[in-house]
Amino acid sequence: MSSPLTFPFPDIPGDGEAVEVAQGVLWMRLPLPMVLDHVNVFAFEDPEGWTIVDTGFDTGKTRRIWEKLMAGPMGGKPITRVIVTHHHPDHVGLAGWFQRDMGAELVTTRTAWLFSRMLLLDEQMVPVDETIAYWQAAGMDAEILAKRKVERPFNYADIVADMPLGFTRIKEGSTLTFGGRTWDVHIGNGHAPEHATLWSQDGELVIGGDQLLATISPNLGVYATEPEADPVGDWLEACERLSAYATDTQLVLPGHKLPFTGLPTRMKQLINNHHHALDRLEDYLTDPHVAGDCFPPLFKRKIGSGEYGLALVEAVGHLNHLYQEGRITRTRRDDGAWLWQKA
Repeated sequence: MSSPLTFPFPDIPGDGEAVEVAQGVLWMRLPLPMVLDHVNVFAFEDPEGWTIVDTGFDTGKTRRIWEKLMAGPMGGKPITRVIVTHHHPDHVGLAGWFQRDMGAELVTTRTAWLFSRMLLLDEQMVPVDETIAYWQAAGMDAEILAKRKVERPFNYADIVADMPLGFTRIKEGSTLTFGGRTWDVHIGNGHAPEHATLWSQDGELVIGGDQLLATISPNLGVYATEPEADPVGDWLEACERLSAYATDTQLVLPGHKLPFTGLPTRMKQLINNHHHALDRLEDYLTDPHVAGDCFPPLFKRKIGSGEYGLALVEAVGHLNHLYQEGRITRTRRDDGAWLWQKA
């Protein structure tokens, strides 16, 4: 039997504060203006300076917190390297700032870097036709759709600093040395393409990003950029593969919530939770539904307006997986929405 999850560091660091979770390893938190109201970042000390993992959004508040951290817990030593686990704004937002203003080396996967650079250039004043067609296909609530059609959408560049050319690539099988340890790189998928996780060769620490979280499951969303994607299938494959490296004693440093041990148990939970959600969704589709109707079997709770967009793209993700497995069928409604039904 695998060990249960434990949380050795229950006291959360405040703004500008750090908790030492291992020798020379600092856990810090940065605020996010959303339901999930924080992102974890970590700093690893070397003689020449600090390697940090992930960065938070590019906002004035976040920059001020980093300045406080660098002057305080980080002792004024320079940040020489930034490792970005994946391309989402709460993880890559200030990478360009550290590169351009502080001369830090950026280390990430090729896909994460390319996605970041591409999205920085894709500024929109109103949603493009392809995004509206995607929302219609998902059966977005009519009132929400009408409102979103005329609103300025989220733009990546609003909260991600401009990124200069140049990065150091990591991939499956890469090794890195920082913080007095050597780390193996293993790649996850599903939540973000080519998501880096790092596993210390001494067996003590795992940097999990959003691939390895203790008490929540990361969003597995489908977007207009790739409407037929199967992030749930990618996620399940990655979880099965990464489980081979997990031990009961590793301290996992995750992108959100608390550091934890008991990773083999958590990997089983992450896999089983999505299989159960898929089974509930398949049963629900005895009668036909659009993706926007499928929140009850997937989430088993009321979805508020602030969560609606993420819930919708995750519903499409689970539907795409069932469809690609041949477990459900789909037909177009007159308004362009897909109606999904158990095969």
